[in-house]
Amino acid sequence: MSQLKKGAILSYGSILLTIMVGLVLTPFMVRTLGDSEFGLYTLIGSIVGYIGLLDFGLNNTIIRFVARYRAQKDLKGEQNFLATTMLIYCFISVLVVIGGMFIYYNLADFFDKLTPSQIAKAEVMFLILVFNLAIGLPGNAFAAICSGYEHFVFPRMLNIVKYIVRSLMIVALLMLGGDAVGMVIVDTAVNIVVILINCYYVFRKLKVRFRLSAFNPALVKEIFSYSIWIFVFAIFSLLQWRAGQGILGKMSGPEAVTIFAIGVLLGSYYGTFSSVISGVFLPRATKMTVLEASADELSDMMIKIGRFTAVSLMLIFGGFLLFGRQFVDLWMGDSYDEAWLIALIIMISYTTPLIQSFANAILEARRMFAFKAMAYIGLVFIGIGVGAYLVRFYGPVGIIIGTSGGWMLGQIIMNFYYYKKLKLQIPRFFLEVFKGLVPTFITVLAIGVAITYIPGSGWFNLGLKIALFAGVYILFMFKFGLNQYEIDVFKGTIPFLKKKNA
Repeated sequence: MSQLKKGAILSYGSILLTIMVGLVLTPFMVRTLGDSEFGLYTLIGSIVGYIGLLDFGLNNTIIRFVARYRAQKDLKGEQNFLATTMLIYCFISVLVVIGGMFIYYNLADFFDKLTPSQIAKAEVMFLILVFNLAIGLPGNAFAAICSGYEHFVFPRMLNIVKYIVRSLMIVALLMLGGDAVGMVIVDTAVNIVVILINCYYVFRKLKVRFRLSAFNPALVKEIFSYSIWIFVFAIFSLLQWRAGQGILGKMSGPEAVTIFAIGVLLGSYYGTFSSVISGVFLPRATKMTVLEASADELSDMMIKIGRFTAVSLMLIFGGFLLFGRQFVDLWMGDSYDEAWLIALIIMISYTTPLIQSFANAILEARRMFAFKAMAYIGLVFIGIGVGAYLVRFYGPVGIIIGTSGGWMLGQIIMNFYYYKKLKLQIPRFFLEVFKGLVPTFITVLAIGVAITYIPGSGWFNLGLKIALFAGVYILFMFKFGLNQYEIDVFKGTIPFLKKKNA
């Protein structure tokens, strides 16, 4: 099995692990820390996330440029590029510290709803997280180098191990009486160890070398002309979901932030599929661009990836639509009902861009990301403004209604751009991706509605309903939804079916 397939499988395995552990760990953290302190932990993490955008999209830039240099067999150019990138990262780390200090001295003024003790704890967490970020930005470049080399297995295996170890350490910490500050320290320590391991793999296994043969201002300009628009888009895509935490923190306090954060957490599990697909296929898109693949070839690849993604998303969306409210009530309690609706709205807005993730990779590979970034700037600002107004009437749900509306309008605009500028066959894309899948999904959803009427309550009842729904979904998809190629791929991926059909 190729690195590409293994990397994709491990990425989805990492997602499932993240979801399962997160579903267990999140309520444990909320109950151990309390709504107020967990909301504080989430709030400070979101602020540091904004500072983290100062990487200017360089991780994706590294993947794209390394893939390009390898396709051109330009080893000297690759080494000079990586050395130049590291110098840029060192400069960015200095900016992170400066920006972090400015925010640190103004935390109390901005979050006037927080108590003095909460402010004191927030300041400590903030300083630790800024340090974490300052070393993490250049450190994450090593994982990006692995992706550029299409070595997906090791970094993704390491990520799985990291998540397990981090989760066990968090549980032990909280059981011993630790608090949010201790959690931040654990995150920082684990992050440093992972960076060192990735660094070792890149230098010893991949034999990568950083050699600054010449500091070329033209290269720096080319790097930023590519990455700056990824950076701009990252700012506004982050703002659309995280701005709500700042607005609620300002207008309502940390308890409302906690409810909102739970909804965004559940929605983000769905959205993680986007990073998996685009991360794995960006090197492939770059190579196809360098080799001047035709619009038909790119459209075919986009359809193939889109159908596999759609099959996974329909199962998750359908299950959450039918049984999500019962799950949230059992998981977090009746007071978190709004979190289900927040997550559902995020899932709806994410679906189309997720199944079109390969188009996004093509934009990055062709350095045509500027239009997408510019298109979303105004739309996200408008969405945040609408959400800030609606929060007065609908609380956390109002924020999501506004931001998601802007996101979905942006995706409609991008489909016209894909069709006109990239020459991708968008009408054919939707026809072929949904052919067989949508009718089958609607049928299964109708059966799922009947399953919701199974009497009972509790985790066993919920598990029974989900198992029945998943079984019906898989059966109907194999029978009516998938084509023969997709059936063969799925059977080849599952060990016992592979042996049976060998």
